[in-house]
Amino acid sequence: MSRTVILGGAESGVGAAVLAKVKGFDVFLSDNGEIKPEYKETLDKWGINYEEGGHTEEKILSADEIIKSPGIPSSVPIIKKLEALHTPIISEIEFASRYDNSKKICITGSNGKTTTTSLIYYLFKQAGLNVGLGGNIGKSYAFQVATEKHDYYVLEISSFQLDGCYDFRPDIAIITNITPDHLDRYDYNMENYVRAKFRITRNLRPQDCFIFDSDDQITIGHLDQILIQAKQLPYTQEKKVSQGAYLDSDKIVLEYEQDETEIYLNELALGGKHNIYNSMAAALAAKASGVSNSVIKEALRSFSPIEHRLEPVLSIKDVLYINDSKATNVDSAWYALECQTKPVVWIVGGKDKGNDYSVLDELVRKKVKAIVCLGLHNERIHEAFEGIVGKENMVDTDSAEKAVRAAAGLAQAGDVVLLSPCCASFDLFKSYEDRGEQFKEAVRNL
Repeated sequence: MSRTVILGGAESGVGAAVLAKVKGFDVFLSDNGEIKPEYKETLDKWGINYEEGGHTEEKILSADEIIKSPGIPSSVPIIKKLEALHTPIISEIEFASRYDNSKKICITGSNGKTTTTSLIYYLFKQAGLNVGLGGNIGKSYAFQVATEKHDYYVLEISSFQLDGCYDFRPDIAIITNITPDHLDRYDYNMENYVRAKFRITRNLRPQDCFIFDSDDQITIGHLDQILIQAKQLPYTQEKKVSQGAYLDSDKIVLEYEQDETEIYLNELALGGKHNIYNSMAAALAAKASGVSNSVIKEALRSFSPIEHRLEPVLSIKDVLYINDSKATNVDSAWYALECQTKPVVWIVGGKDKGNDYSVLDELVRKKVKAIVCLGLHNERIHEAFEGIVGKENMVDTDSAEKAVRAAAGLAQAGDVVLLSPCCASFDLFKSYEDRGEQFKEAVRNL
C-alpha cells in the first residue's frame, strides 16, 4: 500500500487526505500548527491518522508521495529534507485531478481571479450545469472529487498550488493578469512568479482554450516566448480581436467561432474598468463551454458582488463604508481606488510583501483625502503617501475597530471609507476574511 503524507491540516490538506483514504492509500496528515476543530472532526470521521503542533520526521520522510498545502513555502526544513530524498511533492489540485475526468475551467492571475471564478460558476449554475466550485475558493477540490460527482469544476488556482502541478490539465485555462505579488516566495524574482502562473498552460491541447488579458504587458511578454497549442481567446479594452472579446464604445463584443454577441456595459452587475475584464473572461469561458448568449447576458446582469471584494457594507450619515479586504496587493488596491467617484478615506496596511506603492501616487492624489493605517508596521505607507495627503491626514491604528472609528472621524457626508489594505492580513488578523468581518462588525457598531 502506497504511503501518502499530507502536510497542512486546513481545507486543502484535509480534502486531499479524505480523497487519499477513499482511494485506498496509507494516509497520514501532519500540521506544524493547530488544526481547527471542524477539520479534526472530518479527519476523525474518515479514520485518518494525524498530528498537530509539530512534524514527526520519521513519519513524514517515509512517504512515497507528499501532498503539500499551498501555504507551506518550499524553504521550510522538512521540505528541504524531502527534496534531498527526491520524494515527489505535489499539490492537492494535482492529486485530485488524477481521479477526475470532468471538464475543468481553471483561473489564475494576480487580481480578479476570485471575481472571475465566482462569475463563471454563477454563469454555469444559471445554465443548469452540474458544476462544482473549488481550488482557492469554496470547498476543497479533492474533497469534492472524493464525495461528489460534477460534470464541470470551476477552480481558482494560486501560483502556490500551480507550483505543485505537473500532469494537471484544464480544459479552459484563464490568466486574468500578472502583477508583482508574493515575490517573497519567488526569491524576489518576477520571472519566477510569471513562470509559476503560466504552469496552468503547460499541458493544454489544441482542443483546449486559453483565455487571457491581451492588454496585460507581462502576460503578453511571456506568451511571446512560449508555444501554446490551445485555442487562444484574448480579451481587451484597447483594440479589436477576431476571436475573443473586445470593447466597442459602450458594449462588450464576444467573437467565438462563427458567433458574435454584444453585451452592453450598463447591463453588467459589476462596475469599474477591472470588472469589464472579469466579465469578458467569464463570458468567453461560458461561450467556449456552450452556454447560450441569453444565459450569459442575464447572468452578468444578475450576479451579486462577492464578500470582501468591493463589498458595500453600510451608509452612515451619508458616508458609504466599503469592505475590500481581499485587496492584498497594490494592484487590487489600484482597482478599488480607480472605480471610486467620491472623496475617499482609505484604510490601508498590514503585512507588506515588498510593495511598490509609487504606482498609486496619481490615484491617491486624485481620490484620497485621508489615510488610516491598519497594521503593526506602517512606516512604508507613511513614506509613500505623507507627501501627498499630508502628515496631519494620516492616522495609525492597530485594530479594525480603531481604524473604523478614526475613518469615521475623518469622513464627511458624501465621502467613502474604503478598506482596501494593499497588504496581507497576518500581522493583526487570521486571514483577509477575518479582517473583513471585523471591519464590517466595527462599521455596524458605529
